[in-house]
Amino acid sequence: MKILVRLPNWLGDTVMAVPALAALRAAWPDAEVLAAGPWASLLARQGLAAALMTYPRAWSGRLRAADSLARFAPELAILLPNSFEAALSARYAGARRRVGFARGGRSMLLTDAVPVPEPRPHQIDEYLLLTERAGAVTVTREPRLSAPASDESDRLEAIRLLHAVGVRPRSASPRIGVQLGAAYGPAKVWPVERVIEFCRLAASKGATPVLLGAPDDAATAARITEAVPVGSLVGRDRPALLPAVLTELDVLISGDTGVAHLAAALGTPVVTLFGPTDPRLSAPRGAATVVTHPVPCAPCFYRECPIEHPCLRAISAADVYDRASVSLGNAVIL
Repeated sequence: MKILVRLPNWLGDTVMAVPALAALRAAWPDAEVLAAGPWASLLARQGLAAALMTYPRAWSGRLRAADSLARFAPELAILLPNSFEAALSARYAGARRRVGFARGGRSMLLTDAVPVPEPRPHQIDEYLLLTERAGAVTVTREPRLSAPASDESDRLEAIRLLHAVGVRPRSASPRIGVQLGAAYGPAKVWPVERVIEFCRLAASKGATPVLLGAPDDAATAARITEAVPVGSLVGRDRPALLPAVLTELDVLISGDTGVAHLAAALGTPVVTLFGPTDPRLSAPRGAATVVTHPVPCAPCFYRECPIEHPCLRAISAADVYDRASVSLGNAVIL
């Protein structure tokens, strides 16, 4: 049996799809599973799929990718994205059974058009509705990914990067990563002044803060490093190295981002700050703590806050530090 799984387009959603892949693997252990998506490479060596395909975002690349899926000749296609294109490519690939949600005017392309549940469940549970419809019994609702081994090249490179920016060994000081950006938009981001306060507080308690982020977060990182001495990997690592970097941390502070989901799945404790989005729908599962500050306008799901960003601005550095300390078993408090 050949099974095609079209993975979501975003990092966090791809991690939240791991239980669905685990269900398929348990139901059909001898099946040849092809998982295709922009972040498919993160699932390497996880035993969830026989083949991984980095599915392009650009339409020109997707046309070529559709031909590759057709050569795979799947019998069953599980379509986690809700796009019309995902259903069309599965039909073009010749999948006799195509399971997806009835959204985006694509029901005619699906053999199993699953109604969108109302109220909406957590994203993990929503994906599992599709694999359950296909006949796969759910075996877990918590994403788990194996961390890179201590002697793997990515792990050794992560250690070298941390050392290069002045981060002390874990035996000398607990490491607290602080994720600065969010692909969704600035509304998910903790205000920079709170990050500065947190880094000062953590350092005063004997911990070592480490800034994380994409190249687009370089300006924010510069403001922080000018205000407080802190190591920064912003723009210095690469997506493929991210699991190794997160494994080298003792706890991660993050907004509602894909990095938070990845860290939790790898077993790194996460303190996730929620403001414009709803933790009931997308909070990381596993070693994760959610921090919110209730305001009348949240969750708004805005990408940019049109007012004073009260939902995240009101979350104090001290509160976040206390949550991080609990995640570490109070190892940070000296």
